[in-house]
Amino acid sequence: MDDTRPAGTKAHSSCELTILMPCLNEAETLGQCIKTAHGFLMRHGVQGEVLIADNGSTDGSQAIAEMLGARVVPISERGYGAALIGGIRAAAGEYVIMGDSDGSYDFDALMPFLERLRQGYELVMGNRFLGGIAPGAMPALHRYLGNPVLTAIGRLFFGSACGDFHCGLRGFRRDAMLSLDLQARGMEFASEMVVKAATNKLRVAEVPTTLSPDGRSRAPHLRSWRDGWRHLRFMLLFSPRWLFLYPGALLFAVGLAVMGWLIPQPRTVAGITFDLDTLLYASAAVVVGFQSVQFWVFAKIYGGREGIVPVDPFFRSVMTAATLERGLILALALLTAGLVVSAYALNSWNAAGFGPLATSHIMRLVIPSVTAIILAFQIGYGAFFVSVLEVQATRS
Repeated sequence: MDDTRPAGTKAHSSCELTILMPCLNEAETLGQCIKTAHGFLMRHGVQGEVLIADNGSTDGSQAIAEMLGARVVPISERGYGAALIGGIRAAAGEYVIMGDSDGSYDFDALMPFLERLRQGYELVMGNRFLGGIAPGAMPALHRYLGNPVLTAIGRLFFGSACGDFHCGLRGFRRDAMLSLDLQARGMEFASEMVVKAATNKLRVAEVPTTLSPDGRSRAPHLRSWRDGWRHLRFMLLFSPRWLFLYPGALLFAVGLAVMGWLIPQPRTVAGITFDLDTLLYASAAVVVGFQSVQFWVFAKIYGGREGIVPVDPFFRSVMTAATLERGLILALALLTAGLVVSAYALNSWNAAGFGPLATSHIMRLVIPSVTAIILAFQIGYGAFFVSVLEVQATRS
């Protein structure tokens, strides 16, 4: 792997550990964090450095860090993720342990992280729910709703065993993290690291971590609803199965089943009659569900090509068999079926002298025929679009 350190930053074979702290106006707490981190390195005889990834502080944080012997790397692009990505690239250590510089984490308690890294784990996550959350350290909204819900979604979507997706204290092998090509510039960087570690099968461990109230007098940078949405949005975008495939397949299957049930005649269940209005909604479910599944196909192809989602060999084999020509044949078959049923409906109208018709009878022909015609065009255009994506993939 190419070294991605900025010009002027050298790798030192004697540097085992970089303790990395992102910083944006943390003058109140930064000094104590640096002192504690240096004390940890000295007490345990660890060859390492303290690195401050400064994100444009205007309160003198840079001077404090340099005075206390930390190395400061300026990161011009704003954002939590941007600061950490720049810091990881600039790190001299084989291992990196990152933690917020607001005094909420104990930099004297890093040995469990380092021990796991020495054992061969590539990502070591802190878990605040196992280690303890001091009173006032985490808002109730985050503790009982935000973190548990987002962590549960992450575990479900990506099969991760991590119990605290958003703990800010975590350690990792620098080269393993660089291989993930992390991109998120905001707070969702925390989720991206765990998600990509899971999808790329990195060896991951957890250690209990204590969270204390931060020592700042100002409000934190975190914005609960905005940043929570950004975490959720990232996980949805990174898991097209849950965003497109599963809900789409469910809609399509239910809609198709209800259409098949109602096309012959109205149905009455528990005194409730289901008729043309239900049939029309079922048709809409079929169309929307199919379109959602089609978006999953597009997202899988594009995401695999761009490295956003891992390549799926089974999916690739299916798509190799699903050629443009086969897609067009299926589209033509559906279009023909829709037009034939439409012609039959038109003939029924002609037999009535193009006058009033029995709505119940004629709509049971029109709704399925229109549904088939719409699906035919979706399949045909979708087949062409997949071919466009594949052409771009072969040229990249």
